[in-house]
Amino acid sequence: MSELADNPESRGHAKKRSESSETGSVHSTDRILVETREELGTGIAEASAKVWGKYSRWVLYISLGLAAYVYSLDLTTTYFYTAFATSSFSHHSLLSSIEVAAQVILAVGKPIIARIADLQSRPFAYVIVVIFYVLGYVLISSSKGVSQFAAGKVFQSAGSAGLQLLTQVIVADFTSLKWRGVVSSLMSTPFIINAFVGSRIAASITTNNPTNGWRWGYAMFSILIPLALAPVIFTLAWGERKAKRLGMVNTKPTHSAIETHNGQQRVGLPKKMLGFALDMDLFGLLLLGTGWALLLVALTLSAGAKGGWNNPSIIAMIVVGPLIIIAFAVYEAKWAPFPVIPGHFLRNRAVFGAALIGFFDFVSFYLTFLYLSSFLYVLKTPAWTQEDQNYFAQTQTVGLTLFGILAGVLMRWTRRYKLILIIGLCIRVLGGSTITKRSDGELVMTQILQAFGGGFAAVCSQVGAQASVSHKYVAMVTAIVLLITELGGAIGSAIGGAIWTHLMPSNLRKYLPNSTEEERMTLFGSIISIVALPPDDPTRQGVIHAYSDTMHVLIIVALVFGLIPILIALTMPNFYLGDAQNAVDGLDIAGRKVEEPQEGSPSGADAPVASTSAGGSAGKGSAV
Repeated sequence: MSELADNPESRGHAKKRSESSETGSVHSTDRILVETREELGTGIAEASAKVWGKYSRWVLYISLGLAAYVYSLDLTTTYFYTAFATSSFSHHSLLSSIEVAAQVILAVGKPIIARIADLQSRPFAYVIVVIFYVLGYVLISSSKGVSQFAAGKVFQSAGSAGLQLLTQVIVADFTSLKWRGVVSSLMSTPFIINAFVGSRIAASITTNNPTNGWRWGYAMFSILIPLALAPVIFTLAWGERKAKRLGMVNTKPTHSAIETHNGQQRVGLPKKMLGFALDMDLFGLLLLGTGWALLLVALTLSAGAKGGWNNPSIIAMIVVGPLIIIAFAVYEAKWAPFPVIPGHFLRNRAVFGAALIGFFDFVSFYLTFLYLSSFLYVLKTPAWTQEDQNYFAQTQTVGLTLFGILAGVLMRWTRRYKLILIIGLCIRVLGGSTITKRSDGELVMTQILQAFGGGFAAVCSQVGAQASVSHKYVAMVTAIVLLITELGGAIGSAIGGAIWTHLMPSNLRKYLPNSTEEERMTLFGSIISIVALPPDDPTRQGVIHAYSDTMHVLIIVALVFGLIPILIALTMPNFYLGDAQNAVDGLDIAGRKVEEPQEGSPSGADAPVASTSAGGSAGKGSAV
């Protein structure tokens, strides 16, 4: 990499803003000199910011708010439809398998979108997100069986992964560390409104037509998502186009090198496709996703497969899955030109710690979350209406937003994040340990406690990871942390699904000894058939006992995994959160040098490994 790219003073000079850029003329110091392949997307973003005036910035902020609103409406409504969709196909027990596959895609999709955003541009990445979203929801809403439904979930998950990532990347592009937590959390404020609006929409759809109403619930987002993202795409593209027209970005990279402005190469389509595949590390991500999907889906399908664990297909998946994961590790270490997880990120204590915290936290959370709505539907209907149950499910969503904002304010005030992170993780474990309480107040309190801890932990770990690398690595580091975190969710769902599918049939036999096997399998496969029985019916009471016993086991396992993030958080560095864009190179969002307290700092200059040590002297951001 160029010395200029690694020199904060040179980069600061190269990015210095001239007042004349607002009027259309460009001073030489306004130009962004792109020295490495990772800097193109970041360079274009910084150049675009220089041509925006006050009004165009407000258009961007409002556009991001609109996109965040529709994204939150999507999550707060479609979450409820999956159980009804699988039940309408008489495959409710496949809920965990579908969610595992979706979460694997949600994980591996993030690095691809991050690479596109870095090597192409932010608006181009948004266009890819829209395509995945629309295709996914069209497939889901028109599905004739559970297989097509699952295929649609895969594409929709890829779109959701990209939208979630790009929102955080745009926030990181234009906020200093001291405000990062606040602004990042504010992007989730639409969840507060949609916790109620979304619940009413979902309730009206599922109550009036529980068998097929979910189709329209999904289909409407194939229209809303493009409409919501169009203003963001046009605003970012306008800034990019104007910056390029003014000559503010002087070069662009290929998959292997940076081209000069007067020496561009012409390559054919096959080479371009190969270059794209190498840039995205598509082969590595394919190995990663396939390996984990085979292993985790096998866990969720084993109980229902003929012969159980002795089924040849299950055995093959369990054997081949880990082998592919090993092949992924070898390929990444030896042959991948641009590995999805570069080695220097693994040596970065903040990035690695944040990723592991997210991983084990999601394993713990999804162990109980996956079947929680089904448990409540069986336990509380009709005492709670469908709308009431939706409100309950959104309690944690609202709490995560509010406590996330509180965490951001505390980080703005204290300029540190480590203690807030540890406190949050402890509270989260406390909340998860009491989920099976049956009184209304106790059930709500579990959600509030989990939201309290989750809001603190998510914001603090993300800011810590982003602070530990320079601007050009922010998108990829954010994607890697979310990749490993989402894999934790997939593993948690798989373990939860395996426990559920193995214990629920035996618990149903225990509490419904007089029912036939066919009747028990009907109850096992459809929550709709359970709530059709009166609340005091002995069969339904037996099912409730079976659900409670199974949930109790899930909670115990979740508790064990939930304690691990607390231990990891104790090893995290504690960067000073000041006016810099990151704690490594000492530059603000405009590339100017800023002065921060030097109580100790990352050891190294621009490399991500710089953040792993407290007490060095290379940067201005301090880690204690």
